[in-house]
Amino acid sequence: MPSNWADLFRDVDGPIPGLTRRQRLVIAYAGVVLAVIVAYSVLYNYGMRTLEGRNHSLFRSFQTVVETMTTTGYGADSPWSSPIMNVYVAFMQLTGVAIGFATLRVLVIPLFERAPLDLSDRLTAKDDHVVICEYRRDTGVLLEEFRRLGVDYVLIESDPEEAKRLSDDGYQVIHGDPETPESLDRAMIGDASALVADAGDRNASVILTARRHADDLKVVAVTDTPDHEPALREVGADTVLSPHALIGRRLGQKAGVWAESPEAAGDAAVGDLRIREVLVRRNGALAGVAIEDVGFAGDSDRSLVGAWVDGELELPVEPGTELTPNSVLIVAGTEDALDDLQEVAAGIRPSRRHSAVIVAGVGTGGRAAREALADETDVTTVDRREARGVDVVGDVSDPRTLELADIETASALVVTVDDDSTALLAVAIARTLTDDLEILVRVDDTAKSPTAFDAGADYALSTQRVSARLLAREVRGEDVLTPVEQLRLVRIDAAPFAGRTLGAAQPDPASGYVLVGVERGGELLLDDGTGIADGDAVIVAGTDVTIREFERELA
Repeated sequence: MPSNWADLFRDVDGPIPGLTRRQRLVIAYAGVVLAVIVAYSVLYNYGMRTLEGRNHSLFRSFQTVVETMTTTGYGADSPWSSPIMNVYVAFMQLTGVAIGFATLRVLVIPLFERAPLDLSDRLTAKDDHVVICEYRRDTGVLLEEFRRLGVDYVLIESDPEEAKRLSDDGYQVIHGDPETPESLDRAMIGDASALVADAGDRNASVILTARRHADDLKVVAVTDTPDHEPALREVGADTVLSPHALIGRRLGQKAGVWAESPEAAGDAAVGDLRIREVLVRRNGALAGVAIEDVGFAGDSDRSLVGAWVDGELELPVEPGTELTPNSVLIVAGTEDALDDLQEVAAGIRPSRRHSAVIVAGVGTGGRAAREALADETDVTTVDRREARGVDVVGDVSDPRTLELADIETASALVVTVDDDSTALLAVAIARTLTDDLEILVRVDDTAKSPTAFDAGADYALSTQRVSARLLAREVRGEDVLTPVEQLRLVRIDAAPFAGRTLGAAQPDPASGYVLVGVERGGELLLDDGTGIADGDAVIVAGTDVTIREFERELA
């Protein structure tokens, strides 16, 4: 008998999809035991008829074999007169004892321990999946995002306790060192389509090891040090993401876009139709309102194109989506209609151009935010350590530091410090010093985003949430969308849509573009009930990529 039955069945891959390795092991083990019992029954039945001269039924032979192997009895047929039958019965008894020990090892002990000895036994069959080599942010947020989008994955976690906790929570996780070929093999790297490396200074080693196993992998590296990008690309990374830099840049871009007056906002336009991002502020009338209740339906002056919700672009927007203070509406319409909506959404503080911005925290995110602001903006940087590019040295959670940075004359504050508690305290203190201030903040913990609004922030982005969504879309091969600058309006001939209403002609939500309105005789018609006729022009909004795809389809 094999010395280790678990090893014998470890690589069993059954035809039933969706089963874990352990479930396939149990099924295969039960099948082998049943086959042994059936074979023993047939041989015993033959021996009793030919050697003992007893004409037994097959079912009685089956009963005797089971009694013998389980040691609940040694068969009502004893004693046996022929030596061969006595040896055969003794062999069955020994086999039964061996199977009993194997059952304890394979089934009973792991069941009562509530954990397999090898977490890879819990993995379902994989093909075309993503191997995640460590993840130094909130792993649960990333894995939930993968689960939501239907991305199959295996996470290699070097901390045994964390690996077991995640596995117990139902995630596809194994414990191992992502720098070793053995761990990558257990994660089925040979069948994977992509690899995500977020192992800090070990990223290069992880990528090189993975490349030796699978040259055709798509490799995405995550780093908090943008300067490492050339080296990571050199060793085989196809894409390098720096979440802190991305979020800092986006906060700087948002501050620039929302701060400007309507005349200077740089709206995208086709004729009299404009497209603009409108921030839903914490004190605005739209905060907490569902899209379907905003009143875009039937509006002849403006139309909702999409919305940024929790840092993710929805194009188009689901009617039931709730507008949090973190939301940004992307609206098309006449300039007057957009101005009116912007005033409603703005709350107690009207939009204006920011001439002075304070950037708190001059790390990777702070530098990216500074670079994203317009050259004519007066930027004051604050950090607790003296360094090149730091204007005010001090604790950003100290009111005196903010006063030294002239917070009373500033129109916006961008907070990109590394500690969430410090960031939230800085927001609260800044709000007590002046209410006439736009506050945009980065938090690491996703759960801290609502708290940031309670503290007084106008806009907050979570590193964990943005990183997870960025990675999920990157491994799916989708474009990572940036603010309004990549949104386009185009005017096309309405002939392909003639005979339908504007609402009925809307494309599938997965297309990434929407039909905004109809232009007829110089007049803009934005109501979904507007009929489209030959000679009209249809105005379409989408990203650079989706608009190009739309134009290719028409061509």
